[in-house]
Amino acid sequence: MCGILGAIDRSFDTSLLRQIRHRGPDGLGIARMRAGVHQAVLGHCRLAIMDLSPSGHQPMSTDCGRYAITYNGEVYNHLELRKSLANQAFRGPCDTETILYCLARNGIGSVKRFNGIFAFGLVDSEHGKLFLARDPFGVKPLYYWGNAQGFVFSSEIRALRNLVNATVDPAALAEVLRLRYLPAPDTLLKGIHKVRPGHIVEVDLRSPELSLREYPYFDPVPVAAAQPSQAEAAEHYGFLLEQAVQRQLLSEVEVGVLLSGGIDSALVARFAQKHAPYRLKAFTVGFEESDEADEIAAATQTARTIGLDHSFVRVGLPDFLEILPRIASIVEEPLATASVVPMFYLSGLAAAHVKVVLSGQGADEVMGGYRRYQGELLRRYLPAGAIPLLSWAARVLRVRNDAVQRGLTSAREKDDLRRFLEVYTVFDPNQIRRLTGLEESLASQRVQYFFDLLQCSRLPDSAVRMMSLDLRTNLADDLLLYTDKITMHHSLECRVPLLDADLIRYAEGLPCRYRRSLWRGKVLHKQFATRVLPDWVVHRKKNGFFTPTKRWFRQTGAIKEILLDSKSRFSTYFDRSAVMAVIDAHSKGMDRDRQIFLLLSLYYWMKEWLCAPEDAKQLQPVAMTLPAAPLLARSAGRL
Repeated sequence: MCGILGAIDRSFDTSLLRQIRHRGPDGLGIARMRAGVHQAVLGHCRLAIMDLSPSGHQPMSTDCGRYAITYNGEVYNHLELRKSLANQAFRGPCDTETILYCLARNGIGSVKRFNGIFAFGLVDSEHGKLFLARDPFGVKPLYYWGNAQGFVFSSEIRALRNLVNATVDPAALAEVLRLRYLPAPDTLLKGIHKVRPGHIVEVDLRSPELSLREYPYFDPVPVAAAQPSQAEAAEHYGFLLEQAVQRQLLSEVEVGVLLSGGIDSALVARFAQKHAPYRLKAFTVGFEESDEADEIAAATQTARTIGLDHSFVRVGLPDFLEILPRIASIVEEPLATASVVPMFYLSGLAAAHVKVVLSGQGADEVMGGYRRYQGELLRRYLPAGAIPLLSWAARVLRVRNDAVQRGLTSAREKDDLRRFLEVYTVFDPNQIRRLTGLEESLASQRVQYFFDLLQCSRLPDSAVRMMSLDLRTNLADDLLLYTDKITMHHSLECRVPLLDADLIRYAEGLPCRYRRSLWRGKVLHKQFATRVLPDWVVHRKKNGFFTPTKRWFRQTGAIKEILLDSKSRFSTYFDRSAVMAVIDAHSKGMDRDRQIFLLLSLYYWMKEWLCAPEDAKQLQPVAMTLPAAPLLARSAGRL
């Protein structure tokens, strides 16, 4: 992987590029070219994985000079793509050159053929166009800022932050409190946006004033048609899974595995070890205190069975609290997902040994691993009067589990979108109002956008509709977002074989019962796994990538000291009495650890990313002052 940076009518040098040098410490490059009536600058930080020679240097141009690209990622079918480029002489073996000439010969629409993880900026100097593209599941992030007079894009926000006044977007603040993350195109900083997964942003450079449009390049989710037998489906699913892992071993440096105690990373490790010509290194993170979230013992057993060289690291509460400020700087966006902290220590451990790792992320969304999909199936069998009765019983019995409470609240909704939103909710609109005084309005729009784009209403099961949304929204801009930022902070490339395009296309075309039954998740996934893994791995209780925050947040008084600091920037946005109510509810036994972690994440994010009033002018040079006129129009959503 690498770091990319580019600009139209804004110049930069290596000092700005070095802000993302951690993403690519093996080389820096800057190229300038005229495109339309504008000046384009492309920058690149290289992490050499596929081609260690100078032929892989970026930014890269075609021989004719018309096209230039800065590219972050890996396209695993690039050798197949090369075969389709008849009579093209290549300078080296890297995938960058392959996709550059594929795009030059076949147009930007050929990005649809790429099977991999990527984000890139491509300049067509003859037709006066800049294209940005992000992979279908948003594994690699891509941010941009622009107005009619200039445009800048980057792998990370830090390279853009000096171009705009770093102020909070109130609508986005309410949205992150609702959803726990910010779906593209939103970020918490006004004027800075994310390219949506599976989308192209096209900037027209032919006239003096820049204009922009965004459009998707992927197909709607397939509706299950001819249905193979479950045994046949498991066979083909397993073939595609093994093929995906084998593909993603393509590297000129050693590859390792991030290993939990669960089935997904075990399957990836099993096939990676089968096809690797060396003994793989596997890495696990656990916790110092005895806790069900600790997976070191289970992962050690799996590693021994597969024959992996296993290393692990343990994290305690002091480590957790100490690293939070640094996490806010690295991840650049606030999240309610506490597993970002153990990921930091896990990535640091892995980076000390390898430059590339394989992860087991992605199977839960496409194969129905989460309990919320079970909830959707349960709704079919509950009589109309059951939900009010269950809700009454939960109040009488003082049920404290947050997931159960959200499930009961959502089950009352007949409309898919409103119900899904209730399931996703961290703070409801009333709580957001008490905390900030803001009205939340964006979350439903963002969910609706992908619901319509994927044509989810055509899909026969609400559980499948939710899986399709999750695969392209919260997976992309929550779990995959922090995985990318944390691993690349350590100059570590993380690959996700279970999000292979061929594998996902097949899995999404299967009937719901092959993916999620009423009492079992990942049905076909586990059925195949029993052929290659011991039963005790396949049927081990699912833990997920959790942390002991539920217990930790009840044990320490540090949380109050941090969140109730009256002199903090956080306190200028949040009502401290409402914050105290959240902390008190958790201390009295209610599950509020996600809410507390999100507030901590926002606290440290504001401390890191918001300028003090006296510093604001230093962050906005006169040449970059935002115009009074609205920003560029776009085809979908707000810019």
